[in-house]
Amino acid sequence: MTYSQPIVISGVCYFASDFHFGAPNQEESKKREKYVINWLEYIQKDANHLFLLGDIFDFWFEYNGKPPVFYTDFLNKLAELRKKGVELYFFTGNHDMWVKSYLKKHLGVHIFRKKQNFMINGKNFLLGHGDGLGKGEFGYKCLKVFLNCKINRWLFELIPPKIGFAIAHFFSRRSRAMTPEHKEKFLGNKKEILVQYCYQHLVNQSIDYFIFGHRHLPLEIVIESAIYFNTGDWLNYNTYIRYKNNPVLCTFNQ
Repeated sequence: MTYSQPIVISGVCYFASDFHFGAPNQEESKKREKYVINWLEYIQKDANHLFLLGDIFDFWFEYNGKPPVFYTDFLNKLAELRKKGVELYFFTGNHDMWVKSYLKKHLGVHIFRKKQNFMINGKNFLLGHGDGLGKGEFGYKCLKVFLNCKINRWLFELIPPKIGFAIAHFFSRRSRAMTPEHKEKFLGNKKEILVQYCYQHLVNQSIDYFIFGHRHLPLEIVIESAIYFNTGDWLNYNTYIRYKNNPVLCTFNQ
């Protein structure tokens, strides 16, 4: 889903990304999943909108329209939030780009596969996972096109689920999520691809706030008249953004 015009909403919003459920193993993932569910319990007292900005799952594939069995508790919590009236938005990341129709059909989640403009409480936001934006990363961009090809997803579905997830886990071992003790370092504004992307985007469009994930670093950077936020991750930082009147970068410690 992508809209050419901004989506207009209002209320209290929460933004988070990079839970990487499934990594580095199911035992550690379950601990993280319980912690995230505690956070969802915490925010449901006032949340009107929840934005999940990608790489929520380290790998996702729907065999015969069914979700992976590993994430039942988290999915049940999303269903509970939805019943309470919280609108849910899911932006696919580079790890969970193969999300299909389950989240939308069964949980009422709005799915986005590209960046999207929102007008929230009268302010202009540009939201997305953040992968593939800006200059560079040509190899990754080609790989993303290849992986998103419908025939490749169809071929993968022919592989038995147990083998399919084993293959995905094998290729995911080089991911930052498989070595959560590794912490990313800020490269400086001139070398940070998403920072430079924000500068470039402001040439053609006025934005108040950029919010992305992917970088695994909680960031708040003033860029001309705008502010770029990165949601960080839940492997090292447990960070999220709350927005009512002004976005605030927060850490969950409960």
